[in-house]
Amino acid sequence: MTTPHTFAIGSEDFLLDGEPYRILSGAIHYFRVHPDQWRDRIHKARLLGLNTIETYIPWNFHAPTQDEFHLDGPYDLGRFLDEVAAEGLNAIVRPGPYICAEWDNGGLPVWLTRNPNIRLRSSDPIFMGAMDSYFGAIAPVITTRLKQNGGPIILMQVENEYGAYGADKEYLRQLVELYKKYGFDVPLTTVDQPFEEMLVNGRLDGLHMTGSFGSRAEEKIAALRKYQPTGPIMCSEFWDGWFDSWGIPHHTTSAAVAAHELDAILSKGGSVNLYMLIGGTNFGLTNGANHKGQYVPLITSYDYDAPLAEDGTPTEKYWAFRDVIARYAPVPDETPAMRRTPAPALTSSFDTRIPWAALLDQAAKTHSNAAPSTFDDLLRNGYLLYSREISAAGEAVIEFTDLRDRAQAFLNGALIGTLDRDHGDRVLALPHDAAGTLEILVEDLGRVNYDTHIGEWKGLGPVLLDGKPLLGWDVTPVDLDYARITDAAERTGEHIRADHGVGGPVLLQGRLSVETSTDLFLSTEGWGKGVAWINGFCLGRYWSRGPQKTLYVPAPVVNAGTNIVTIFDVNGAVPAIVTVPEPDLGYTEV
Repeated sequence: MTTPHTFAIGSEDFLLDGEPYRILSGAIHYFRVHPDQWRDRIHKARLLGLNTIETYIPWNFHAPTQDEFHLDGPYDLGRFLDEVAAEGLNAIVRPGPYICAEWDNGGLPVWLTRNPNIRLRSSDPIFMGAMDSYFGAIAPVITTRLKQNGGPIILMQVENEYGAYGADKEYLRQLVELYKKYGFDVPLTTVDQPFEEMLVNGRLDGLHMTGSFGSRAEEKIAALRKYQPTGPIMCSEFWDGWFDSWGIPHHTTSAAVAAHELDAILSKGGSVNLYMLIGGTNFGLTNGANHKGQYVPLITSYDYDAPLAEDGTPTEKYWAFRDVIARYAPVPDETPAMRRTPAPALTSSFDTRIPWAALLDQAAKTHSNAAPSTFDDLLRNGYLLYSREISAAGEAVIEFTDLRDRAQAFLNGALIGTLDRDHGDRVLALPHDAAGTLEILVEDLGRVNYDTHIGEWKGLGPVLLDGKPLLGWDVTPVDLDYARITDAAERTGEHIRADHGVGGPVLLQGRLSVETSTDLFLSTEGWGKGVAWINGFCLGRYWSRGPQKTLYVPAPVVNAGTNIVTIFDVNGAVPAIVTVPEPDLGYTEV
């Protein structure tokens, strides 16, 4: 910790120890960057000319169940904030409880949102009671690191773009009271897109309003000024890029145009937070989804076309922004490395096949005589296997009335069809005189992170056979815990030849030799759809649909020597393991 300071909001400026202070911030989500790489990204923020780092806190990341709250390892928010302070930078913390961030369920825990009686993001006592516990869990990390206590935190945000969701002023007031209760004694802000309805709904007297936008900066600042004529101007989410979704081109934005908009904010005396400075990666199964009439899940990479690429490499946008910032604030003489060093181009192959049935968690099996159980019922994400006996005479179809999100149907072990929610698939024809065991493998592709579909249940949903409900399903989770995978490999793994493709669903495992610990880009060409690990670290999802064609492998999880690569592929894959020199995030819009 450093010497205590004061930070306040003045009539025209932010005030640090009573002197005008312009916030030049960049967003780094500690939960999307490997902890051993936090300091590198923070250091590059300072070399860009920034003086502040901003981060959300994803509640569900820290609290996967109601009885858990993790604050160590990748969850060590305190360490992250201490590394911000060690680099001489300030911090802005946004604890939600809702964060959006294109993160699974907008950061809200499933054990909370599964309650049918809860009213999310409202003054509902059930929701506020859970909020009280959440704030109590993070308070020891936050309060000791406030600016007046010698730490880096100068601002905290109440909720997140609430004006786009609701208008419950009592909810916002109760949130402020919780901030006071737990000693979050720094200036508090809100953020909304500068549209009249959102600004009116999301504001609360006593909270400083900030804006979120990525274009037409002068127009958006003027709209914000209409509702807050005094105080410092701040764009607390300057969208300098955008996120990607499966089956949609990779988004890129012009560095020159983005730099022009940044200059427009700074020329007005404004403060800014670059969203994102570095996007990072949706490791594991943490990606969110959008639903504005159609469900659209996000990819694993959160590169965001940001000033720092997913692996921390400075991009053209980094240098363009640095030139702009240098017109308004001191920029260090030191510069980061100009170019990404090509990663090793390596080849190997999967040599072991593991029956995917070895991952079925029989101990967690539930039986239902009515509607199929959901992921929420079992507090799971990933995959569930639904099964029951059927008998149909002649031609027959099954209808999935509300599938969430992807289903592969098997009859007596043979694949008979695949249905994707985002394509609107609903009906599947059965083989003639279908009889025997019907199994349906359902994947949760990521929970919606924005708007009214936040907190929706996941699972098979009602199924009809020729218009009549099919009831009474056995439901078995597919356990993707790596300890279970390791055990399954030891018990049931069998050798396969490197020149034969393998049908899915299947677990494949192989070894990759690397001379030194370094970043890798794992090619997914030739693989179907699934999840990948290296040395037990879950890299995230892949899908031949694209646009993403490589998975980022951070150096801290790579061994000098032998590395174990594992995939669970539901479609099937060629058994090649290939790394390439550069990331390939896919085709772009022209």
